[in-house]
Amino acid sequence: MNAKRIWQLAALLLAAATVACAQTALAQEDPKARLAKAEAMFAERCKKAGVFIHRTAENVEGVFLMKVRPEGTNYGDQFKMDDPYGHDSTGDRYVRSFLVGRNKNGYLTSTPEAQVSRGYHYVEAADPRDGNWYRYTGRVDEPWRQDTRYSKTYTRYVLDKTPISGIAPRYGVTYDDISTREERDYWIAGSSLKVIDLKTNEVIAERIGYMIDRAQGERGGGRSPWLLAAGNACPRFPVNAGHTDQVGQARNFVERALKPSSEK
Repeated sequence: MNAKRIWQLAALLLAAATVACAQTALAQEDPKARLAKAEAMFAERCKKAGVFIHRTAENVEGVFLMKVRPEGTNYGDQFKMDDPYGHDSTGDRYVRSFLVGRNKNGYLTSTPEAQVSRGYHYVEAADPRDGNWYRYTGRVDEPWRQDTRYSKTYTRYVLDKTPISGIAPRYGVTYDDISTREERDYWIAGSSLKVIDLKTNEVIAERIGYMIDRAQGERGGGRSPWLLAAGNACPRFPVNAGHTDQVGQARNFVERALKPSSEK
């Protein structure tokens, strides 16, 4: 083993030992003192949280999703940097959430007469399953026209995708986990959601958010720390039927900066 490799190994061992010592110290910390420190840290982070819209754009036909949220939910992995604050719909459902075909309450619907113009006519993104680029559009399908076993009253919302060779939309949407190791030690998660003008490389809107699990990762009773942390967030999430609702948060923010085209 050469000297460089020995130094690298020594550095890794030192880093691991440092983390282990820090975790031991945290585990031995008085619970009340630990929560007080976590609350103070969270309060400081909330001072820089908020929705910052620097300019808006009108009649936007489509957007480029620079990242599609992957499948799965992080219920309580303390140090997984997958932006639990920004947890939204995942995979194709995340893509669909940006498209036209929603009712007055903002929910996707397959009933044509209930649809309103909110949403974009197309979304472009890479499919993480094959790595290729596609343009996604939505439509209402009436299966009975091809299969008589279906009722004529049954419709469904279908996501279509067409391969593309380049990105057409001027505006992109991306998210990042901005948590630090110290924040995660105290069960605080930070998030950045941005709208970017791809022509000028300018961030025209950004939402900075933080949330905290005040039970500091307690798993008793089958609780899910990150899901419950969403109830202690800045900016706050809406509450529907007594539950914190993170679904649709990306679309709702993006539409404040990029006004969808009113043409159907």
